Amino acid sequence: MEPLVNDHPMAGRAAFVTGASRGIGKAIAVALGAAGAKVALFAKTGQPHAKLPGTVYDTASEIEDAGGSALPIVGDLRDAEAVTEAVDRAAAQFGRLDACVNNASALDLTPVGEMSLKRYDLITQVNMRGTFATTSAALPHLRDSDHAHLLTIAPPLNTDPKWFDAGPYTASKYGMTVMTLGAAGTEPGVAANCLWPATTIATAAVEFALGGRAMVERSRKPEIVADAALAVLAKDPAACTGRARLVEDVLADEGVTDLSGYAVVPGQTDLQPDIYVD
Repeated sequence: MEPLVNDHPMAGRAAFVTGASRGIGKAIAVALGAAGAKVALFAKTGQPHAKLPGTVYDTASEIEDAGGSALPIVGDLRDAEAVTEAVDRAAAQFGRLDACVNNASALDLTPVGEMSLKRYDLITQVNMRGTFATTSAALPHLRDSDHAHLLTIAPPLNTDPKWFDAGPYTASKYGMTVMTLGAAGTEPGVAANCLWPATTIATAAVEFALGGRAMVERSRKPEIVADAALAVLAKDPAACTGRARLVEDVLADEGVTDLSGYAVVPGQTDLQPDIYVD
């Protein structure tokens, strides 16, 4: 399909999105494609999963149907060399890289004292190390862009002790936030921001690792995060950096206050607050 005429600032620009085979990553990638962007997709799922819908190739097809260009890449975020090769490949194929979206994450709220070292290694390698590897690989390319954005799906730093019960996971997610906001101070010309939803989002992680189908039905669709991400990525990097914001606040600034259409269950008002949100 020929790219649609689009005046979004990301039109004609290139983005790299991790965890893009399903959920929030997929929604952001498809939204970028619809905005006219060229999108590189990095995810582990290249073949259909027995329980989880979606592959990186399915997302690529949806991007192309929406009018964008897609480069699907199958890889493991824990493999730093594979991440660097993927980012460099995207920049070479698209001739540029203007946005890096750190979305991929592993969820496990098991407290310290109960979590195995194997699980701890998984969440820290995907969340913190994966974000570090992707960001490090992307920055040399982003520095050459006149519209450079680094966007991480990670929460504002809430120091209420109740969130420390899931210490290993909380440390990994807060680490993603600190790393991104740190880049806002050390990378002039690159906007570095974090986004986090006020309610749970209907993803496989929420269904299988957090609250089951009942929680999914009290959640919002991934598209709410994608719309907020697109709003952030549209901003002048010099005027929008160093912030960790809630998705709903970003949309409110854009004049979007009726969020009822994002509910998984039409008419649902008893929505589940997300973790790290009071």
